[in-house]
Amino acid sequence: MVQPAQSRTVSKTVNATWSRRALWAAIAAALAAFLGWAFWPKAVPVDLGVVSQGPMEVYVEGEGQTRVRDIYQISAPVTGRVLRIQAEAGDPVERGGTVLVVIQPADPTFLDDRSRAEAEAGQQAAEDAQAQAEAVLEQVMAEHKFARGELKRTQTLAQEGTVSKRALEIAELAAATQMAAVKSAEATLKVRTHELQTARAHLIAPTTSHEGGGDCCIEIRSPINGTVLRVLLESEGVVAVGTPLLEIGNPRDLEIVVDLLTSDAVRIREGAAVIIENWGGPELVGRVRRIEPYGYTKVSVLGIEEQRIDVVIDFIQSTALPQSLGHGFRVETAILQWKGDGIVQAPISALFRSRGSWAAYLVVDGRTRLTKLEVGHMNGDVAEVLSGLKPGARVVVHPGDRVSDGIAITPRSE
Repeated sequence: MVQPAQSRTVSKTVNATWSRRALWAAIAAALAAFLGWAFWPKAVPVDLGVVSQGPMEVYVEGEGQTRVRDIYQISAPVTGRVLRIQAEAGDPVERGGTVLVVIQPADPTFLDDRSRAEAEAGQQAAEDAQAQAEAVLEQVMAEHKFARGELKRTQTLAQEGTVSKRALEIAELAAATQMAAVKSAEATLKVRTHELQTARAHLIAPTTSHEGGGDCCIEIRSPINGTVLRVLLESEGVVAVGTPLLEIGNPRDLEIVVDLLTSDAVRIREGAAVIIENWGGPELVGRVRRIEPYGYTKVSVLGIEEQRIDVVIDFIQSTALPQSLGHGFRVETAILQWKGDGIVQAPISALFRSRGSWAAYLVVDGRTRLTKLEVGHMNGDVAEVLSGLKPGARVVVHPGDRVSDGIAITPRSE
C-alpha cells in the first residue's frame, strides 16, 4: 500500500510545477505583448503644407523716412543781431514777398584794460596828427598868400618892363607850387580827421545807440513759394555769418530715403516698384529713383557695424499724397526685386539643409520621403522650386527632431 501513495505524491508535484510554468509563461507573453505595443512605432503628428503654382514676388524690405525733395536752409549772410523770428513751422511763405528774418548791426564788444588803453592812445595820437596837419595847412596857406602877392607885383613890373620874363615865370611857378602845397595840406588834414574818427570809433561802448542811417538792417525774404519746415533760431541774438536760421520747402513734394544693407541694395534696380506702408495711413506706392553710389558705416542697435547705402524713392505721380503725411515720417517699404508667373512654390518653413543642399519631407502614402530640391528665389513665405516637387504635393512644415525619412505620420493641419 505504500507504493501507490508515493505515486500520487509525485503526480501532484509534477502538476504544480507545470501550473507554475504555465502561469509564468502567460505573464511573460502578456508582458511581451505590452512592450511590443508600447514600443511599436506610432504615426507622428505633423503639420502639412501644399506645393502650389502661381505668381510669385520677392521684395527687399527696409525702413526709411520721408523728406522734402528740396529743402532751403536760410542762413545769416552777415554777422549781426537777428531779431526774433516771427514765422512758425507750417506757415506759408511767398517768394520775394514774405520777410523771414531781419538782421540789425551787432553792438560793439567790450574792451579790456589793455585794449582800451591802446584805443585811447590811438585817439590821442590821431588828435595830435590832426593838429599837426592843421598847422601845416596854415603854414602853406601863408606861403601861398605871399606867393600870390609876389606874383602880382612881378606882373605889374613886367608890364612896365622893369623885370624880365624869366622872373615872371619864376613868380608864377612859386604861386602854383604853393597852391599845390595848400591842396596837399588840406587832403592831409582830411586824412588825419578820418583817422581821429576811426580812433574814436574804437572807443564806442556797447550801450551806445547805432546811427547807421540806411544801413540799419537787412531783410531776408523767402526764395520760394512753400512752407516753413523748421525754425532753428527763434529768439533774438547775435549770430555769425553762415549761422542756420530756418528751413523752408514744399511739403507736398516729398520723397523717401531708405538705408539698406549693401548686400540687399545690390539686389534691386532703379525704377523698381515699391510698396509703402505702416506710416499711419493707407498703403501707398512708389518707385526707386536713385541708388546712392556711396556706402557708409552705421552702428546697429545691437552695436554691430554695418555697411549701408541710401535708396531714394519717389511717390507715384498718380498717387494722391495724403495731407497728413509730412517731412520726417517713418515708413516701411517693400522694394520689388523679382516677380514671375506660373512659379512652382513650396512653403519656406518646409525647407531645410541636408548634406549641403535643400531638402523637404514629401508625404507619400502616409509616410515621409526625404526629397532633394533645387530652389530658386525665396521670400518670407514661399520658395521657388526648380526641381524635386510638383504642384499639389504635400510636404511636412516645421519638421521636428521626431521626423525622419520613412516614418509614418498623421496630419495635424494642412
